[in-house]
Amino acid sequence: MKEERVILVNELDEQIGTMAKMEAHEKALLHRAFSVFVMNDKGETMLQQRAAHKYHSPLLWTNTCCSHQRVGESNIQAGKRRLQEEMGFTTELKELFSFIYKAPFDNGLTEHELDHVMIGYAHDAPQINSDEVADWKWMKPEAIKADMIENPDRYTAWFKIIFDKFYNHITENNFIQ
Repeated sequence: MKEERVILVNELDEQIGTMAKMEAHEKALLHRAFSVFVMNDKGETMLQQRAAHKYHSPLLWTNTCCSHQRVGESNIQAGKRRLQEEMGFTTELKELFSFIYKAPFDNGLTEHELDHVMIGYAHDAPQINSDEVADWKWMKPEAIKADMIENPDRYTAWFKIIFDKFYNHITENNFIQ
């Protein structure tokens, strides 16, 4: 299987090259990424628990899906592709905002990403891909926020960063029903 490549970018999100995903994470180079949050009509957010064999953050809870855009793929196309690959469904997505973050891991890898955060809506149970996802659940954003304070070790490093920005955005813009 061909190794996945990421799109290296500058702080203005302009492509400056590509690199093998692992190498980019080993060198902590800034690259394009996306994070999808799916909500339902009850105002709950769909979380996924990462599969046990993931090379970092196994069995930790995180947003509905996230990954890296491919060359020539829009943010929305990438989000829909990965949502289908991980959670077994797709929905319309809307980009909310983007920001840069850096999250080092104990295994020597670092997430240094210009992350495009998107929202979508769904109501049915996903058909999870067990190679990617161990479990899933719906949670109210307020409950997620409280649980992350009580149990921070249950969540991925990037989710703790991204969720705070997502929560502020959805509350300020009345996305919570």
